Amino acid sequence: MWESLIEQLGPLDFYGTLVSNALKALVIIIIGWIASGWISRQIKKRVMASDALDNTLGTFIASIVRWAILLIVFVAILGIFGIEATSLVAVMGAATLAIGLALQGTLSDLAAGFMLVLFRPYSLGQYVSIGGTGGTVTELNLFFTVLVTPDNVQITMPNGKAWGAIITNYSANDTRRLDLTFGIDYSDDPDKAIDILMALANGEERIHKDPEPWVRVMNLGDSSVDIGCRFWCDAADYWELKWHLTKSAKVEFDKQGISIPYPHQVLVQRSQ
Repeated sequence: MWESLIEQLGPLDFYGTLVSNALKALVIIIIGWIASGWISRQIKKRVMASDALDNTLGTFIASIVRWAILLIVFVAILGIFGIEATSLVAVMGAATLAIGLALQGTLSDLAAGFMLVLFRPYSLGQYVSIGGTGGTVTELNLFFTVLVTPDNVQITMPNGKAWGAIITNYSANDTRRLDLTFGIDYSDDPDKAIDILMALANGEERIHKDPEPWVRVMNLGDSSVDIGCRFWCDAADYWELKWHLTKSAKVEFDKQGISIPYPHQVLVQRSQ
């Protein structure tokens, strides 16, 4: 009789233990997830508050710490179900090739993330173009880079794609050269137009005096004489200066009788 009763209770005891372990695992997952997020945020906040450390490094370290904590949580959950860490290592060692093939993209992103932090082609807050995609870097973690475009669109790019692409960093240097081209009519005096543009450059405090402003006739186009300008300025002033000079040149040309021609063609008839 007792043997039959034990046989009937055996499955109940098994399922009870399974449910109990599942509840323990769920609690550990919740606590681990919350704790990993809180700790990574605190690390990121402290690094960004320090003048001695780069903000990009803080984001990357915070990402590493979070994933390390989640890995510990994963091992703890396996222990609850009776799977020892040594057994897990043995199993993972045997399945390394399969995991590598299945996650080769993810592992590539992980390796690329370390390379991006090591060689630092861009940092947080810099405006870059990665493989033709432009935006301000707002996050760089273990697996991906986040860009925000000037029209506030978020772009998430895997680190493997970023590391393998051509990276143009517009914010790496403190100064930039501003190139402008203005077309004037063939009947206008090019020296007068050059003097107008030089006067605008000399009167603009945001334009550096060294290297000195450069204005020359660049090209004889189909409909205009093209005058090129090369000015140096702080990188932060680039766009505002470009827009300001474009408008100011138009206003001054109108005041002093320099015309900006429309594209046109001249028909020449020859008598037979």
